[in-house]
Amino acid sequence: MSDMPNVLVDRNLETATTISLRREPACFAFLCSQAASAPLPIDSINLDLASVDYYAGRASIWTTLEIRSAASGDEPTAILGFDESFLRPFTRAVIEASTTRAAYRMLIRPASEESPRYRVVEYVSGPGVPLQELLISPQDQVLLIAMSGSEGGEETLFQLPRSDSFLRAFVKMTHQADQVLRTTLAESERLARRRELPAPETKPAD
Repeated sequence: MSDMPNVLVDRNLETATTISLRREPACFAFLCSQAASAPLPIDSINLDLASVDYYAGRASIWTTLEIRSAASGDEPTAILGFDESFLRPFTRAVIEASTTRAAYRMLIRPASEESPRYRVVEYVSGPGVPLQELLISPQDQVLLIAMSGSEGGEETLFQLPRSDSFLRAFVKMTHQADQVLRTTLAESERLARRRELPAPETKPAD
């Protein structure tokens, strides 16, 4: 049996999901006190499919939320990393906080109690810091995306616009990305099942 093609081919989310923020209210990243970088203005955001893995008998996808800024030469910089369970509830939380103008606390649970595994990390304060919750706080023009601080308060990681135009573009982006990610996940699981099938027996020639 020949190997199946790599399921990541033609899954370039970076190009398909880019949203320009140049005409939106000014937003910034790397805002917490322990940030690994000086604050950066955000000129665009996008999602990037980082990897597809097979863990504990099931396929899993790892995706990053990236920013680009003219201040850093428009190089992609990841600020969040997450598995396939995060994108839908995060989109709902952004919509809820934006439309109700009330802060939304999003709890992040481990994959399982027996075998806990990071489901969401932030890259603002370090190289993949696990998150247990996110707080999305609406302001007049932006949303503050924050984590719990070391002393019980909140530390803002980055900002997103709260305009109607951004919300429409963001929901469209995450909806399309969710379809691609789940298709890729299903293909990865089929690939893993085929590879686990025993090889057919061959009979010696007479």
